[in-house]
Amino acid sequence: MSEKIQMKTPLVEMDGDEMTRIIWQMIKDILILPYVDLKTEYYDLGLVHRNETDDQVTIDSAEATKKYGVAVKCATITPNAARMPEYNLKEMWKSPNGTIRAILDGTVFRTPIIVKGITPYIPTWTKPITIARHAYGDVYKNTEMQVPKGSKCEIVCTDENGNETRNLIHNFEGTSGIIQGLHNTDKSISSFARSCFNFALDTKQDLWFATKDTISKKYDHRFKDIFNDIYEAEYKDKFESNGIEYFYTLIDDAVARVIRSNGGYIWACKNYDGDVMSDMVATAYGSLAMMTSVLVSPEGIYEYEAAHGTVQRHYYKHLKGEETSTNSVATLFAWTGALRKRGELDNTPDLVEFADKLEKATIKTIEDGVMTGDLYLLSSLENKKKVNTEDFLKAVNERLAAM
Repeated sequence: MSEKIQMKTPLVEMDGDEMTRIIWQMIKDILILPYVDLKTEYYDLGLVHRNETDDQVTIDSAEATKKYGVAVKCATITPNAARMPEYNLKEMWKSPNGTIRAILDGTVFRTPIIVKGITPYIPTWTKPITIARHAYGDVYKNTEMQVPKGSKCEIVCTDENGNETRNLIHNFEGTSGIIQGLHNTDKSISSFARSCFNFALDTKQDLWFATKDTISKKYDHRFKDIFNDIYEAEYKDKFESNGIEYFYTLIDDAVARVIRSNGGYIWACKNYDGDVMSDMVATAYGSLAMMTSVLVSPEGIYEYEAAHGTVQRHYYKHLKGEETSTNSVATLFAWTGALRKRGELDNTPDLVEFADKLEKATIKTIEDGVMTGDLYLLSSLENKKKVNTEDFLKAVNERLAAM
């Protein structure tokens, strides 16, 4: 790699917070800039700058992603009450991921990175399972209330002409209780479906989808019908020509099948199911620090990031001058994912090849026994060595340079 690889179109680069911000720069300095003439449109999504711009920078970065088609994002702080005085915040700013997801109308796909020596807690899982979570509506945008004894609760729908339709929820004659109202939209479900079908075609993997339509005969059944209609009209021929399958089943059956499976497919889940199952899958494969995340819009816009947070505890150690051993693999794979996609879209095969080599060098480093502290505790390899944050990236670079 004597001459640097050229890029035709910039990536959108979204910088972040705390220890992942430190790692972000290390990855660029050690593993990307020596090999690639990196072109990015840079946005600082660190909490300090988000506060300075009244969070406008987050909106600007999402709009730039729509323009360029590919982004790579560092982990960011979503502030809670404790962060208000720490960062002298004007207000408790919303999650950048939520803002970007809403602007791109995207679906989040999370996939574990598998390496030898770290055995999943479910030993049949020899290939990765990608969770696709529909991150809109349902219980996350619910309306709920406690109701006193003797209440009569109804769903009331008033159409555009003022006509009312009423359905009884429950008569609370002998007891007080609770109710909640959920919603979703055909538009959001359709976007979710298309993102899932496109990602399955992009990665050449089977797609599974599951709801509880036997019990929820209108709400969940609407998800099932929209997925099926879009598949039949737009994707069936493409799936068949690529030798992949779309498979629908009930959510409880899906859980049983997933546990018995070998992996190697995309599991599309409604919002709550995806929230729960993504953490289950991440833990079962070994480490959230070995989990990639990509936001995909129905139009084919991609935003890559690590699935984990900003590693606050290690950052405070770093600020004190203490050595850290922070796992950078998911952040590194966010970069490789974005560079590969940029290369694919721009027809730049050497950029795609570089991304592939960098991932192979990273996995080889761990499988050679060189790893950060979290993996050291999980790995069953006999000849393993714990290294610090920077030395791990340097070890990856040694193997990359030799390829």
